[in-house]
Amino acid sequence: MKKTFNILFVCLGNICRSPMAQCLFEQKALDYGRDDEFNFDSAGTYGGHAGQLPDSRMRRHAKACGYNLNHRARKITSADFDKFDLIVAMDNDNVADLRYLAPNKKAASKVVPIGHYLPANAPVDYVPDPYYGDDRDFRLVIHLLELAASSFFAEN
Repeated sequence: MKKTFNILFVCLGNICRSPMAQCLFEQKALDYGRDDEFNFDSAGTYGGHAGQLPDSRMRRHAKACGYNLNHRARKITSADFDKFDLIVAMDNDNVADLRYLAPNKKAASKVVPIGHYLPANAPVDYVPDPYYGDDRDFRLVIHLLELAASSFFAEN
């Protein structure tokens, strides 16, 4: 029996980027008929939004693109470093925070930037936080995550 690969997406508050990544990667895994190979989840390095649905603007833009965001925000825990095979950070600040929070070097080695999965011609090499932005910023998040998902599934 093949082992399920567990992937955790992480941003700051777990209300915009990381729940969008979780939802989008889950959908792409279904589309590719590979949903039995992966388990996706998301969390934030900040717990102030714990229990909340994703930001309403992110939900609105996700729905317009055919995605349904229903994840409840949560803060990353030390147990996540054991549970997940890969921890994908949305930006360099998230990478640094996660490596600091990691209980040991092995756990820290599981942390990778989302930029690893973005193609060289992507407009940026991370997924910027849209929280203080406008509609374009939320659409950019979805676009970048779609690019990353395509690269991820082509590689894995």
